[in-house]
Amino acid sequence: MTSGRATLWRHHDFLKLWTAETVSHVGTTIGQLAVPLLAATALGATPWGMGLLTAATTAAFLLVGLPAGALLDRVRKRPVMIAADLARCALFGSVPLAWWLDALTFGHLLVVALLGGVATVFFDVAYQSVLPAVVGREGLVEGNTKLESTRAAAHAAGPAMGGGLVQLVGAAGAVLLDALSFLVSAAALALMRGREEVAARSGRTLRAEIGEGLRYVLGHRLLRAITACTGTANLFGGALMAVQVLYLATGLDLPAAAVGLVLSAAGVAGVAGALTAGWWIRRLGQARVVVGALLVTGPPLLLVAAGDPVLFAVGLAAESYGAVLYNVAQVSFRQAICPDRLLGRMNASIRFLVWGTIPVGGLLGGALGELLGLRGALLVAAVGTMLAPLWLLLSPLRGLRDLPAAEPDAEELDGRT
Repeated sequence: MTSGRATLWRHHDFLKLWTAETVSHVGTTIGQLAVPLLAATALGATPWGMGLLTAATTAAFLLVGLPAGALLDRVRKRPVMIAADLARCALFGSVPLAWWLDALTFGHLLVVALLGGVATVFFDVAYQSVLPAVVGREGLVEGNTKLESTRAAAHAAGPAMGGGLVQLVGAAGAVLLDALSFLVSAAALALMRGREEVAARSGRTLRAEIGEGLRYVLGHRLLRAITACTGTANLFGGALMAVQVLYLATGLDLPAAAVGLVLSAAGVAGVAGALTAGWWIRRLGQARVVVGALLVTGPPLLLVAAGDPVLFAVGLAAESYGAVLYNVAQVSFRQAICPDRLLGRMNASIRFLVWGTIPVGGLLGGALGELLGLRGALLVAAVGTMLAPLWLLLSPLRGLRDLPAAEPDAEELDGRT
């Protein structure tokens, strides 16, 4: 794949990668509302059951996240992404089929969520690792900004579309659209022209290569702080995810379309965050955006426990705006500084550490919902998310304006600087 570019708007392979990620993510956001609504309303799931569903959706990052990165560093990533899309199409397509045959159970949903999560791990690690080869390291901020823009747009449109579709064609029909989106994504990836280079095999075992990726992340003092912050935010974000649909649908008695509109507020704010991320990074510096984005926008998340759907939407929107700013800055940094041969393992190691907290958070949210009630669980989740940036304030990032562009030296990798 070529790295040179005049502009990414005319970059054939990036446009195909962008299309695949965008279409897939729109479908996924529809499914992320339709599946919990199906569980909560049609299958009568409890708060603990919703926690289990959230945990199953992201458990794969704990189960296969690390070996996925090492395996992806050994192969071409685009065929893996296509295979992951086709697997997700089949898995999520089985949900409406079972529903129409009157055979759908909560256990079926859990299995689909778990196996679909495995495919998502391979897809997500692969696309983040292939991006530098497609656009070149000089195009990472622009590429990630565009990807985050449409990801945020999907979060904006997906829940509203999902809520409307659930009311129009039922939750099972909405999940079918999620399944079909993966077919479109696979087709877009198949149209990419560039030939991806595969790094030379090191001859070491899979375990040794996994360990190298973990040591790189945990030994780099800046990546270590970013990983700790993201993992903490995702832990409490998982708790929020576990109870928010149940709270809006049963605690506030909102219809499916209204639930979708409330959750869409996060996506609308995320679009704004993606569109302004480059401006904030140029004006304040990349390191300051990493440190300040969640610090400033986290406290309004407390509004989700206020008992009002409008305030719930405002709280989600504020936090989402900051999260997208943070992601553009920190993902571009880690892609820029990492050696090519370690990209898959670096991304997988970070995903393992930061996404692996989400299923734990899902179980935490379900347990808190049973013990404290849904509003109590929301409050704990908001406070935890608000405290996540403390990791950054206690690190060297606090005194930096911009993040270093060069690969760290051996001493920094050992954590001795």
